[in-house]
Amino acid sequence: MQLAPMIDILLLLLSFFIISWQFSRSETELNVSVPTAQEGAEPEQQRGEIIINVLPDGTLRVEGGTVDLTQLHSKLAAIAKQYKNQPVRIRGDGKVPYQRIVEVIDTCQKAGVWNISFATQRPEPTN
Repeated sequence: MQLAPMIDILLLLLSFFIISWQFSRSETELNVSVPTAQEGAEPEQQRGEIIINVLPDGTLRVEGGTVDLTQLHSKLAAIAKQYKNQPVRIRGDGKVPYQRIVEVIDTCQKAGVWNISFATQRPEPTN
């Protein structure tokens, strides 16, 4: 029995999962300090979820690139045409003005995206 083809397939599968895991992690490792909440959902990503990072200066980052509101609208509108219930998670820094978050929500709704969630973190336990 030849083991070389089986080892090749296992190495390809392993490399695929490692690379896809790194891409999904890169969206959540940006320097965004999300607000704290006592009752928040677990940070599990939904399958195919788009993460919109709102940096402290109000800059929007989606899929590793910086976008403005019109670019965000066109990107989300194209995706919403294909996927009716497209999930979007907004990771807004705690120092971002609320108006900027409202602009992002409004852009999502204009593009036809209604499945919106917000990233929070649990507060540090006090001793």
